[in-house]
Amino acid sequence: MHCPFCHHEQSKVIDSRVIDSGTAIRRRRECASCSGRFTTIEKAQLLVVKRNGLTEPFSREKVIVGVRRACQGRDVGDDALKRLAQEVEETVRSHGSSQIHANDIGLAILEPLRELDEVAYLRFASVYKSFESAEDFESEIRLMNRRDRNAN
Repeated sequence: MHCPFCHHEQSKVIDSRVIDSGTAIRRRRECASCSGRFTTIEKAQLLVVKRNGLTEPFSREKVIVGVRRACQGRDVGDDALKRLAQEVEETVRSHGSSQIHANDIGLAILEPLRELDEVAYLRFASVYKSFESAEDFESEIRLMNRRDRNAN
């Protein structure tokens, strides 16, 4: 960590605190060269456990790429995709765990995507839920209509 005052590379942590409901760490540091004190905030890394057992860091960009594919040809802008990815990250971080299963990310995508664009939702759900026939689409549309009626 470079000192913001003298740009020396060495500093020591003098205090650490968990903030933002455990999603970040606030550290007070002291420069080894000029003794200047400064604060850093580090987001706790969220790891995704893939189906094959491997883990990788959570990536909003991967969420955006996956959802953009479902939105292809639809009137959905980049800002809306970025908001959706942020909402998904907030949802999975709210579970309070540093690891989340890839399947749970897909679940977290479904509802905000349905609110954003129903056609994109059906496209995404068809892959995510492994639709095998037109009946699967019909069943999902009936479920969507039931949710809409219950929401009103």
